[in-house]
Amino acid sequence: MIEVRNVSKRYGRHQALDNISFKVKKGDILGFLGPNGAGKSTTMNIITGYISCDSGEVLIDGKNILDEPKEAKSRIGYLPEIPPLYNEMTVRKYLEFMFRLKRIKLPMDEHISKICTDLSIDDVGERIINHLSKGYRQRIGLAQALLGDPPVLILDEPSVGLDPAQIIEMRNLIRKLGENHTVILSSHVLTEIQAVCDNIVMINNGKIAAAGSIDHLMGTGRDTTIVRIIIEGREQGIMSALKGIDGIIRVTSLGETERGCYEFRIESKKDIRRAVSRAVARTDYAIMLMQPAGQSLEDIYLEIISGNNN
Repeated sequence: MIEVRNVSKRYGRHQALDNISFKVKKGDILGFLGPNGAGKSTTMNIITGYISCDSGEVLIDGKNILDEPKEAKSRIGYLPEIPPLYNEMTVRKYLEFMFRLKRIKLPMDEHISKICTDLSIDDVGERIINHLSKGYRQRIGLAQALLGDPPVLILDEPSVGLDPAQIIEMRNLIRKLGENHTVILSSHVLTEIQAVCDNIVMINNGKIAAAGSIDHLMGTGRDTTIVRIIIEGREQGIMSALKGIDGIIRVTSLGETERGCYEFRIESKKDIRRAVSRAVARTDYAIMLMQPAGQSLEDIYLEIISGNNN
């Protein structure tokens, strides 16, 4: 449904995107992740046809976004981070205006009413947009993206500024939309990505740092184990003792949990709990807690991004 092929973009001396490629299959919800300045917004602007790339191409349902812009863009609904709302209009008048602006060839009243019902905004149709909450304004922005029933939705930080209850509502909406649309979701909220998305693309320094299903990236097929441990003692001395254990890939200090006690995250190729116990027993330190720990999406994200920076 969406193909990004060898896309590059430069702003002066800054290489914003460096030959990136990825695909989003029909019906997938793709999470698009990366730190600030990584190239996410540039990529999304190129996919929507807002800016052009220096090289490469983007295909939307087989239509090149530059060679066939009208056909390609008609297949895209876009919700930017700041929804393009006319706050002095009522909800209904705004959606009617956007409907005409997009030159949609569907029965207007019926189409808008269905979208409003699906997004639970039909009860505010006659209210001024500026008088509505942030959550309602996000839904109205999403409603304009759905005008014309495009098969592709591109959502840039759809939950930004929402309270916890509104975030849950937005997640449920995105899941529901994913039943009939192909979705690219950009977000800094990793729990949102984990809860909603099928696959992930991580971008850093203008390059693809990782791509694949969440299960794959979070450990399915990974030949590693993770242990969380709290030890009483001197932080650097503990680090030295742990790093000397055979099979350990990485030791990360998570800081002091209480006076004189430090928490560590240990990634290893095998179960090293007995080896850790023996190593600590040879010192004056004491293990206060040791337990297996699964990898969260945040762990994977930080590991991949930091590794990509090295």
